[in-house]
Amino acid sequence: MRKAVAVLLGLVVLGAVAFMALTSPTAWQVLHGEPGMGQGVLADAGHRPDPEKGRLLFFAGGCSSCHAVPGQDDKMRLGGGYALKSPFGTFHVPNISPHKEDGIGAWTQADFVRAMREGVSPDGEHLYPSFPYTSYQHMNTADLGDLFAFLMTLPPVDGKAPPHDLPFPFNIRRGIGLWKLAFLDGHVFMPDPDRSAEWNRGAYLVEGPGHCAECHSERNALGAIIPERRFAGGPNPEGRGIAPNITPSPTGIGGWTPEELVTLLTTGETPTFDTVSGPMGSVVHNTAQLPEADRRAMAEYILSLPPRVGYKKPQ
Repeated sequence: MRKAVAVLLGLVVLGAVAFMALTSPTAWQVLHGEPGMGQGVLADAGHRPDPEKGRLLFFAGGCSSCHAVPGQDDKMRLGGGYALKSPFGTFHVPNISPHKEDGIGAWTQADFVRAMREGVSPDGEHLYPSFPYTSYQHMNTADLGDLFAFLMTLPPVDGKAPPHDLPFPFNIRRGIGLWKLAFLDGHVFMPDPDRSAEWNRGAYLVEGPGHCAECHSERNALGAIIPERRFAGGPNPEGRGIAPNITPSPTGIGGWTPEELVTLLTTGETPTFDTVSGPMGSVVHNTAQLPEADRRAMAEYILSLPPRVGYKKPQ
């Protein structure tokens, strides 16, 4: 009996050690990238952050849609607080204004790059993937530096967002380390040399800062995008309605012309003279701020996606 108890305790200890090792942010770095990815890269490249370029990335990413203080007209006050409901609980979007105590004003560029690419905060905690770093990880370091520089030009906003409201076991933040090992691949966007510069620009915007797949894809039971269902639509992550199929399938946007998709990204008007609203209305408000060349590039890439049958709600 004593031997059995000793073996059981040993297994429990080994399991605890393995959990702590595998869920450490360091474990992900060892497996997927150089330690401190992003740190020092900006200096090595001699890049001087450009806030104006960062402004365009801010709109490409729709940062204000989630991080602006709810109910305020000024969408540049990024005090957070928006309650993002999900099947895993309610996430409260954080303050990313330049406030030094309540926002990210005390962060370095390297801190920001690591958060965007690895989902790790400056104090070494995993960030929940409700913050779509699975898309942002594709952004190049120079662009992330530009985006950070722009964010630092915005007004500091007092106050922290409430803590997340998550049931067990999702409230064990450390467990996100296992999720990352399974679903965060660490790939920065690499242009396809067989495609045009416009197509590659569109791919970068759609897959990276635009994070379009995060809403327009079906997810598995662990909340990760199902690769075969990418862009084919799926339940709204917030639980209200269905995000449509945006692949060129007859069940999606098959038959749309590039001009029609550019119009949607500019005015929100569809080829059937409907106007998008809700979360997509906010997306269009942001894409309308981009240069037309970027909207055209996004349209070219989206219309080149493999056609996929759209999501059907289970009966």
